[in-house]
Amino acid sequence: MRVEPVGLRVGLGASAAVVGVLTALVDPGRPAELGWLTLAVVVLAAGVWVPWLPSPVLALAVAAPVVLVARSGQLEQMLFLCALLGLVVAWFETAQLRAITAGLVCVAAPVVAYALLPPGEHFGALSWVLGVAFAVVSGRLVRRQLELSERLQEAQRELAAVAIAEERRRIARDVHDLVGHGLAAVLLHLTGARHVLRRDPDAADAALAEAETAGRRSMAELRSVMALLRGGDDSGTDAPLPGLADVAPLAERSGAQLVVEGDVDRPEPAVGLVAYRIVAEALTNARRHAPQARTHVRLAVTDALVTVDVTSLGATAPADDDRPRYGLVGMRERAEIVGGTVEAGPSPEGWRVRAELPCGGAR
Repeated sequence: MRVEPVGLRVGLGASAAVVGVLTALVDPGRPAELGWLTLAVVVLAAGVWVPWLPSPVLALAVAAPVVLVARSGQLEQMLFLCALLGLVVAWFETAQLRAITAGLVCVAAPVVAYALLPPGEHFGALSWVLGVAFAVVSGRLVRRQLELSERLQEAQRELAAVAIAEERRRIARDVHDLVGHGLAAVLLHLTGARHVLRRDPDAADAALAEAETAGRRSMAELRSVMALLRGGDDSGTDAPLPGLADVAPLAERSGAQLVVEGDVDRPEPAVGLVAYRIVAEALTNARRHAPQARTHVRLAVTDALVTVDVTSLGATAPADDDRPRYGLVGMRERAEIVGGTVEAGPSPEGWRVRAELPCGGAR
């Protein structure tokens, strides 16, 4: 991760040039000293714009001319270049060890220059050391803070993407359950009506009535889910979401035999909804792939577990391997949301779907 705004480069480069010019104006010194001053400024400005040297080498290339001049007691203001150098190293160096090494070189420059002063010369070495150290530490801390801020924003973007993907899967499951199950029931009744239309008009009329009822029921459920997706604007008129208590009429409409063990009001509403959707998907698959089979539904509710067992007894149509199995995927995803499991596959009698869901849902 690189936190390197152009404005900072411009500011540091311009500051180095300003320090060099002001130092030369305040204390011109000898030509050789001005030459060292110019070299230090040029190397520092080049290091800001073009990372052509490792930071420890850059620190030595700038600190050495500063020490050579400051040790004579002249051009003390050049030591300010060490503070700018500390900012450059702290901000642009990504390797921790090299940043520490270069920072120590910056901090040591005033100490070395003071130690090499001729007799009778002195300057506030401690003030320069503290100033350079403050520049190094503050630059590093600010960079670290900005890096953490960027990582946090990146993590938030990733979490938002995950949330969007999960919401899409949830909507896909709901649409599949509502539209898919409803259309499957309607189509089955319409197919039955078409087959008996000429020889048994009463049976055809009954099948068409069942198709109409299934269509209206699916539309009502779809409106309820769409209202929730819109934010619950119509919550006062929404039908409650189905639960375990609604499995009985669902099994009756499908012609399946139902056995209930335990209190269907014990599980959490989310668990009841998941169990209902699993039973609905299993019954839809049974009507579609094994229309001549007998289907048995067993619900067992204990203090800790809800067990759903849907078994089709009879021959099943061969599965189309090229057809996406969204129903099975949706059942497993719904069960995982509340911390449960689903197993679906052939059995000696035909086909079986078994789900185990914790009564309290996922914690």
